Amino acid sequence: MTGNYAAGGNGYLQLKGAGQLAKGLRQAGIEMRDLRAVNKQAAQIVAPEAKSLAPKGKTGRLAKSVRAGATQKAGVVRAGNKGKVKYAGVINYGWPRHNIKATYFANKAAKNTEPQWTQVYADAVQKIINRITTGDLSK
Repeated sequence: MTGNYAAGGNGYLQLKGAGQLAKGLRQAGIEMRDLRAVNKQAAQIVAPEAKSLAPKGKTGRLAKSVRAGATQKAGVVRAGNKGKVKYAGVINYGWPRHNIKATYFANKAAKNTEPQWTQVYADAVQKIINRITTGDLSK
């Protein structure tokens, strides 16, 4: 799967061309912050799959740490934290020097749910197009 992935185990569902989209939306009176809810909805589709695919180990803390979030430009699925689950990125991406193989659980979750979250974006874009073409720029 291609895409943008952040260090530390954070997987991003990023809308390509977000900058150009933002400019066009602003010109039409629609703000990028309006897309944050759509990005969160997409991430909420991926997060349960990532939880189910995360290795459970002895405690299951990694799976329990998976959560959905969003910015104006991307849906985000995060795993791990700075406390007891610092190893999320290592488990997902591996660490060859230490013979830890990548599981790609977060990446696989995004791929497995791709039809659902891409439909969320398709529906949102269609809604925006309808608002622009009808001239109804109210929420």
